[in-house]
Order: sequence, then C-alpha cells, then structure tokens
Amino acid sequence: MRKRFGLGLGLVLGALVCPTWAANPIQPANPPAAEYAGSDACMTCHEDVYKKQFEGTPHYQTTKKNGHGCESCHGAGAEHVAGGGDKTKIVRFAELSRNEANGRCLECHGEDGAQRHSGSSAQLSNDVGCIDCHSPHHAKEAQHLLAKKQPELCYGCHASARAEFARPYRHRVNEGLVQCSDCHDLHGATTLRQVKSLPSGDAACFKCHADKQGPYVYEHMPVKTEGCSSCHTPHGSTNAFVEGQPGEPAVPAMSFLPRGWPDRSGA
Repeated sequence: MRKRFGLGLGLVLGALVCPTWAANPIQPANPPAAEYAGSDACMTCHEDVYKKQFEGTPHYQTTKKNGHGCESCHGAGAEHVAGGGDKTKIVRFAELSRNEANGRCLECHGEDGAQRHSGSSAQLSNDVGCIDCHSPHHAKEAQHLLAKKQPELCYGCHASARAEFARPYRHRVNEGLVQCSDCHDLHGATTLRQVKSLPSGDAACFKCHADKQGPYVYEHMPVKTEGCSSCHTPHGSTNAFVEGQPGEPAVPAMSFLPRGWPDRSGA
C-alpha cells in the first residue's frame, strides 16, 4: 500500500514540476523543412508550360518579392527534381480531391471579398471546385483564367439557362453584351440563386436599369416586396419586356437593352 501511494505521489509531483512532460511525455521529431528548387529549376523541364502558360498569366506575380513561383501552388520541388521528375514528390492538382485543390487556391485567394461565401456556395455543394471553372495553365479567357468563355462555361451545368436565353426577348448574354457574373455572385452569396441583390431591392437590376429605381411617389409594391423578378423573367421570355405574362409586343425581338446602351451586336 505504501509503495503504491509513493508511486502515485511521485507521478503527481512530476506533473507539477514538469507539466509539459506530463501532458506530452514523448515529443515527436520535427520533420525537416521542405526545400524549394526555384522557378529556374522548373523551367528546365517545363519550359513550354512556363513560357506560354505561366509567364504571361497573373500567377507569374508569385515569382516576385522572393516568391516561390510554380512551387507556390505545386509545393516545394527539391525532392521532385532530385528524383528525376518523380511525380509522387510534387503536388499534382489532377490527383487532389475537390477540397484539397480548393484549399490550395484559397491560400492566396481566400482573403478576396469575392470568395467570402465560397464555403457555402451552390457550386461547392454540387462538388464543383475552383479548377472546374478556372484553368491556370490552359485558360480560354485571359481574365480570371476561365476554362471556357462565359456563358459557355456556365451553360455546362445550367442547361436550362441556355434554353431561356434562346427566347425572343432576353438579356443579350449570348451576344456578349451581358455576362452571367454581372447579375450573379459566382463564388457564392447569401441570396437566392446567388443573385447580386439586397433585401432593400434588386440591386443587380438597378445597376443597368437605374431609371427604374425611383424613388416614386406611388411605389410599385411588388418590386418592394418580391423584387423585379415577380413580374419579369430575367433570362428570357416570349413576351415583351421579358415579362412572365403575355403582353402587347412593344419592342422587337432580341432588343432588350438598358436605356443608353450601344447596340454592338449587329442585329
């Protein structure tokens, strides 16, 4: 009994004298820090990609101010180089899960206000990741490094929207005068269908149709309570003024443009 008491007392005193040891008696060895090979080493084997698909993109900024360039996204590459190009020693996005790939993108882009709702976006809930829409090395559109041009990129998932924009009265998205991102927060939002709007009104609509914003002496209550879309179908309609109900045609087909906008479609 005395031996047990003495052993227990010794353990308690040891914990008081050295609480760190008591909480974690075995400290794991720290792994050696990964070493960077440098962008010049990357260019030795990947010169075509470096010169044509990296040097002229916004990501080239990662090489400046002691940045790591290619290795900012693909990880430290010293072991990859030492292994003669061993693919298991470098980060390859094609082998990452959606969450892993998104995480690497958000290390730099996560602080951007446009991505503040990306974690709860409709895209993420449908297993659509950053590199499904953006292509760092093979972009078809220089701005934002899109894998395809709008709206073809959006139509890949939103086939019903393609049909709506084929109607006689519509916003000229197919003609390139309006883009999906003009009305929708593509990286996520707290609003229905990720529309750029506020509870106080349809901010996305008023951005182009400022003459409809008012204020008016007699406000149109559906606009105040339900928004413009309570009467108008934004993507397209068979009725004039893109209205959801039949109306008397007052504008010719394919001519739904905000007041003052130039007609560049040639139609």
